Amino acid sequence: MAVEVSDVPEANRYEARVDGESKVAGVAEYIRTTELVAFVHTEVSPEHEGRGVGSALARTALDGARAANLRVLATCPFFAGWIARHPEYEDLLYQSRSKVSD
Repeated sequence: MAVEVSDVPEANRYEARVDGESKVAGVAEYIRTTELVAFVHTEVSPEHEGRGVGSALARTALDGARAANLRVLATCPFFAGWIARHPEYEDLLYQSRSKVSD
């Protein structure tokens, strides 16, 4: 099974398609600023779950963030868990620079 992932910036999401189909198999929605990309929601269609679509979305999206020199805020539980299992992407995680405390 071949998974093709593309960034669709006008929709603020990455889309995955399987084996050249026109139907979207999964999406990773994001909010992007000049310094940061926040991954807020990931969804894979039920017929494609467990077949690597989510991983392809995460890997492509995170490689894109790295190439654009963006920090990553993984508010989506799928992205947070995926990064935890792939430590080679942990360096992308956003770290607050604030020194303010209560």
